[in-house]
This record gives sequence, C-alpha cells and structure tokens, in this order.
Amino acid sequence: MRFADRVEAGRVLAGSLTHLSEEKPIVLGLPRGGVPVAAEVAARLGAEVDVVLVRKVGAPGHPELAVGAVGEGDVTIRSERVLRELDLTWADVAHTAAKERAEILRRVESLRGGGPPPDLIGRTVILVDDGVATGATLVAAVRVVRRMGAGRVVVAAPVAPADVVADLRLIVDEVVCPLTPRRFYAVGYWYENFTQVDDAEVRAILGR
Repeated sequence: MRFADRVEAGRVLAGSLTHLSEEKPIVLGLPRGGVPVAAEVAARLGAEVDVVLVRKVGAPGHPELAVGAVGEGDVTIRSERVLRELDLTWADVAHTAAKERAEILRRVESLRGGGPPPDLIGRTVILVDDGVATGATLVAAVRVVRRMGAGRVVVAAPVAPADVVADLRLIVDEVVCPLTPRRFYAVGYWYENFTQVDDAEVRAILGR
C-alpha cells in the first residue's frame, strides 16, 4: 500500500479517527508536510486545524537522521540511542539545534503572523504528521502540547515503523497509524507524490 499524496493519506487517516469527533478535538499539524494531512482529518471530524511548531535536529552530514528535536516553548528532545550509535554528544549538534530554534521563531511569524498558539487547556489534541521515522519531532510536539495544558493527546500518522509506534504509545493516550510496514525505508517511499510543502500552502490551509 502506498498513498497517492498527502490528501489521500489524510483521508485514510481520518477514517480511523472518527471516534474522536464527539470530543470536539483540535487537530495540530506538524509543518510543513503534516499540515495537508491534518487538514483532511480536521475536515472529516469537523474540527479546528492549527500547527504545533517543532523541528528535527539532524546528525552532522546526515540532516535527515534525527538525533533530537526542538519545539516552541524551549522544548528539547534528545535521541540518546541515536547519539550513542553515532558517537555524538548534544554539544556536537548544539549549533544545529540553535539554527532549528531560529527557524521555529521564523515560522511563528510566517505561519501564525506572530500570534499566540491556540488555547489547548483541557482539550483533546490530535497531533498529525505525514509520517514518522524516528519519532523525535512528535515526541517534542507531545511535550509542547502537554506544557500548554492539553487534556487528551492523540498522535496520528499515515505510516510509521511498528517499534516507533510502540514507543509513542508509552507517552500519549492513543496512537493511530494505519500503515506500519516491517521494512520502513523512509516516509517518502510510501507516497507516489511527496513534493515539498511550502509556507504559502500552510498559510492557505490555516486560513480556510
């Protein structure tokens, strides 16, 4: 099974989340690729859609391999297992982490117009990405929304490795993931069309 694009993936994912519609959840996409998926989920559930701002911290020379993540509200997640495997310390990626924090500040301006994050106190929050590899950014997103007072936290993604899904279940109330292949490869492998999403597309979705 492969998804045609993020819209199809979002519709498939939404079909597994209809049991949450009565909780009047808020759906938060991880920019930028998670936002089109989140929009489809929100449309199906009749829910509000917004963003949670987190950024992966990539390994030196391998930016797609997450050694941790940072999020708004000064959240920091370190993937200690990956750091050990690469014989790295957090100090080795401190400069990268600082650059990613700067990008979060830029996106606060670009995507939210410098406005405040949504009010999450006591609400059911569905965190949506277009797929999960190491899970570092989603772990950061979970910590961000917990600090913001979220009541029930659900992680939803179209595709992820089974072991990562198991790890995520330890820190949230529910994980929904229709596709958990034994051989994962990469998130983009599971999409026919995995073109980059830009800020303008995210702003258009949030402005609907």
